[in-house]
Amino acid sequence: MKDNYRQQLKKECPNLYKSYEAIVEEQFELFAKKQLDYGISNISTGANLETKEGKDFALNGLWFRMNDKISRWKNLIIKNRKGNNETLLDTFQDLGNYSIICQLINKGLWKE
Repeated sequence: MKDNYRQQLKKECPNLYKSYEAIVEEQFELFAKKQLDYGISNISTGANLETKEGKDFALNGLWFRMNDKISRWKNLIIKNRKGNNETLLDTFQDLGNYSIICQLINKGLWKE
């Protein structure tokens, strides 16, 4: 069924389909690059992700990271500031990847 939706979107909105697909590829490349730099344990920080407590700990840490990104987003957009180290696009990319990491943890898939 999933494929049917994708094919329908591809037919009805080919530019949107291609653009979304390209962004997903960019996101995955960025994820791979950063994951190789940081390693898998930077998310779990030693917690056992096989337990509810370990998952909650990791998800709580990710919430803080995402909150930092949203705070930057607020400063860049609402307060009309210029980013010194990261662009608004960097913020969107980080939030997207953190969201996927949250899903991987929640599904018990954050492992080597």
